[in-house]
Amino acid sequence: MHNRILALTAVALTVAGCAQTPSPPPSAAPPSSPASSPSSAPKAPAVLATVQGTDKENYKAELVGLNRVGGKHLVVQLRLSTSTDEPLHWQAPLADPMRPLKWRWPSGIAVLDAPAHRWLMPYKPADGECLCSDTDRDGLDPIIQPGESLTVFAVLPAPSGNPATTTIVTPIGPPMVDVPISDEPPTPPPGQELPDPDASQVETVNHLIETPSQSLDRTEETTDDGADLKVSLSSDVLFALNKATLTPRARTMLARAAKLIDTSEDTTIQVDGHADSSGTNAINDPLSRRRAEAVRRALTPLVTREGVTFTARGYGSRRPLYSNDSDEGRRRNRRVTITFAKPAAAAPAATTSASPLSEGEGTSATVRAKGVPFDLQVKTFQRMPGDLGLLRYTITNRGDGEAWYHDLNWAADWNAFKYHAATNIQVTDPAARRLYRPARVIVAKGEEPGTYCACTSTSGVSLSATNFEAGETKEFWSLYALPPQADALTVKVATWPALRVPLN
Repeated sequence: MHNRILALTAVALTVAGCAQTPSPPPSAAPPSSPASSPSSAPKAPAVLATVQGTDKENYKAELVGLNRVGGKHLVVQLRLSTSTDEPLHWQAPLADPMRPLKWRWPSGIAVLDAPAHRWLMPYKPADGECLCSDTDRDGLDPIIQPGESLTVFAVLPAPSGNPATTTIVTPIGPPMVDVPISDEPPTPPPGQELPDPDASQVETVNHLIETPSQSLDRTEETTDDGADLKVSLSSDVLFALNKATLTPRARTMLARAAKLIDTSEDTTIQVDGHADSSGTNAINDPLSRRRAEAVRRALTPLVTREGVTFTARGYGSRRPLYSNDSDEGRRRNRRVTITFAKPAAAAPAATTSASPLSEGEGTSATVRAKGVPFDLQVKTFQRMPGDLGLLRYTITNRGDGEAWYHDLNWAADWNAFKYHAATNIQVTDPAARRLYRPARVIVAKGEEPGTYCACTSTSGVSLSATNFEAGETKEFWSLYALPPQADALTVKVATWPALRVPLN
């Protein structure tokens, strides 16, 4: 696997300008620097971004390398150190939380390809788990002592569109946004070799990002995966019990769907009927099919574009969106889903720069959990490409002793993920009467994909993320769909009162 090595410069990586200055595109990249003389002292790599551990306060990771190779690969390098006088056990917190017990590798280093709605992970080689640093192969110490540091790398697919900057995500803490990508050859970490992903067969690992939103009256739920919109209309509103005749109220719901279809360029619209797990296939299958046909017939004259065709199918109870173990989950699974290509994004509202929010903007609040005061402070709600928004906020224990705040991951049952995370956050656009939930990372795992929250994990190796020492502050994050024209949204974090937060 490692018989070929990426072309490397003989001097350490330096990045022109400050961290906020994007690197030039490949066509404008300067030629590689000539090799320095043996007596030249290597320069310390520039620090492009820094992240502090949410759960492990002594975990410090500095991004010291972000290089595009061959126009299609990305080499990410993190320098790890402890920011306290405690030794740092670095392996488990940096492992991919969606592949548990894979701790030999920093496999949790990822790229958020926001325009494509993709979560890009390190390549998987044929002879291993991760095209990245390997503690066994490279002889890396799993413990970093105070005053020491260790640099690790991962090789991933480059984000789509050849951007000048990208977002790096790790399980350690909040994403590092708008980091400049260099097109200079990367310099490997000391004592390690950078493998060439083109030298042998590697598997590309990337996950789809879905962003859910819903109308406040719960009649409709839309999922955006960057390519398609899936508009799910509640069968309880569209039809009477066990019937396939549209109700008068259904016309308003279908009119909104038709307007969305008119803004799309898709010429084939899919209409699918679904049922919950109640009843038998002999009942659910034909009923879901008749309901899909009823919606198809009603939608056809409402869409004004020429050349649009509709297809209708019924799936019965075989494709649930949520668990059928609760009334709310079953209600949401009784639906007719309309799928079509996502319309072109509208121009976003004019906003201020993406600087952190200041005190006094209505972005902080205090609650008590079992008598202990906890402060919430929203740091920023930042627009990203792909109609995505990154919410970053801190929670501080203002009590006199250690305390837990469990409400952060106690989301509604229908929205539960398969591991604990900071999911109990609602973002609302009051003007459009829409509610937004944290984005979902869809990981292929056999017939049933795994669903993970695009937010701070509070499970696995981060089980104590909601445990706070007296006076301790931790930073959390979540990813959302954003309405293009909004300049502020209402944010409700767990039990804190709702806050009106401007978009940056």
